[in-house]
Order: sequence, then structure tokens, then C-alpha cells
Amino acid sequence: MNDRIDSIWPALSYAAEHETYDALHLMTQIVGKIRLARTPWINHSWHVTLYLSAVGLSTGPNSYPQGAFDLEFDLIRHRLSLRTSDGGHDDIPLNAPTIADFHAAVVEMLANAGIAVEFDGVPNELPDAVPFAEDDRPRRYDPDAAHRLWRVWLKTGEVFTRFRSGFIGKVSPVHFFWGSFDLAVTRFSGRPAPLHPGGVPNLPDDVAQEAYSHEVSSAGFWSGGPTAPFPLFYSYAYPEPPGFREAKGLPDGAGFDGEMGEYVMPYEAVRTAADPDTALLQFLQQTYAAAADGARWDRAALECEIGRPGVVRPV
Repeated sequence: MNDRIDSIWPALSYAAEHETYDALHLMTQIVGKIRLARTPWINHSWHVTLYLSAVGLSTGPNSYPQGAFDLEFDLIRHRLSLRTSDGGHDDIPLNAPTIADFHAAVVEMLANAGIAVEFDGVPNELPDAVPFAEDDRPRRYDPDAAHRLWRVWLKTGEVFTRFRSGFIGKVSPVHFFWGSFDLAVTRFSGRPAPLHPGGVPNLPDDVAQEAYSHEVSSAGFWSGGPTAPFPLFYSYAYPEPPGFREAKGLPDGAGFDGEMGEYVMPYEAVRTAADPDTALLQFLQQTYAAAADGARWDRAALECEIGRPGVVRPV
């Protein structure tokens, strides 16, 4: 492996590092729920997401009576930082012994800053969810594992943003969903979709139905879980159109996973490709093409050339 590529696309191991990923997942849920409590509903739950920053993940500004505040996971210093529009600043460590300890520290930090926020205290999209305040299981937080995962998010976000720039129809930001713990970008045909069946663990059906109210081709990066114990890139369509599972021109290592119902490309296959950026972009483009062609999207009206810095898109 080229040392330069290895530094840009670092090695990840779900088997060795999933405890850190699990701890971060629950911590981001706490912070995400604070954002949810302070932000008007935006289509497809886009108001709840976190955003990549130069040091980690941020909520962006959230209003409160005295002004605005933000919360940011600093995955270089391994702190959760609170900043307020009156110049206030505080932070707490991410290596709390338990999620209950981290939850209590977040609530105390907000209270000390005069920010009153009531938020739902139960994790979403996880089976057998334990309320944050009661989750006293010991948690392992490895700073190196968390830092490498963030570097993958950061580089993935760069490629996802390039992919996003080639679409002039409705398209989501590149954003981080704390419920499912994945970085995602979603394209829309503009047409309504059949009512989603719901059934996501610990997520109200009406939330899932609003999220999938319109046809989508969605792609993302997930650090892995019991159903796929390895970090991976995914791509799916809702509703799934005819012929979607027969995508052409996929990069090495990519294929359709029947159990997951989506295309999957293991992170390791991208990381070890001769040109990881190109391999990932190919995966995104070819799986999107399978979705758009199968559902007969008006591609000529929805697509454009991939954007370049400083160059205005021709019209």
C-alpha cells in the first residue's frame, strides 16, 4: 500500500474497533437529539444531521433565547466543545467511562451555559435501546480509532461532494445521520414514492415515511455492524426499480447484497484500489445509474458535469 494513500485512506477494523464506534454512535445520538429539539422540521429529517468540520463533526448553529450555540465533536483533541454566540466556550472529554456519565456531563455543560434543552433520552434505530441516563455499561473509547474513522469520513465527504456536484435536481447535503451512524448523500427524481412500510427499530413510522416520501437514490459510508461486520460504502434505491440489481461497470469488490437490499463495496476494497477516489466515484455513479435508468428518471434534466473549483457551471 502506498504510504501517501494509506495516510489519506487509513486502515479500519470493525472487529478491533467496534466498541469505539458504538460509543461514538451513542454520543452522537445525544448531541443529535439536542439539535433535533432546537430545529424546525426540514424535509427528510435534514434538520437533525451533523456536518463534517475541520476537526470532527458539528451541529452547526442552534438557536436559544440568548442567541445561538453549537456543539462539535473534536476528534483531534477528543473533546465535545460547546460554543455560544456571546463568546462562551466549554468542553468535556469523549472518554467518559459510561454513556450515562457522558449524558450527565453534556446536560451539566448546557445548564452551566444557561441553555435549557429537553430532549428524548432513548436511542433511535437500535434494538434493545437503553436510555442514555441508565446506560452504565463500561465503554471503551480509543482516540486513535476515532481519529482514523473521522479521517475516513472527511475523505469520503470530499468524494461525495464531487459526486453531488454532478446533479442539479434535488439533492441532499453530504451529512451525517446519527441515528444510523452513517455519512450519506441522496439524489431525488422529484416524483412521490409509495408509502414506506416503516418498521425501523425505535424510530416512529411517520419519520421513516416522511424521509422516503419521494423517490431516491442514496449512497453512504457505514462503519459496520452485526449485519455487516466491516466498514463499507452502500447505495440503494427507494422504491427499488426493475433491473436495479444488474448494475454495469462496477469497480472491483462491489456487488449487490441481497440480505441488505443494496449495493455494497467494502471500505478495504476502496482503500486498496489503485486510485481509491476514482473507484469510489465509479461505485457511486454506476449504482446511481442503475437506479435512475431502472426508474426512468429524466437524467438529461437532472444531471450536469461534475463541478470544478472556481469554474461556473455552464447553462
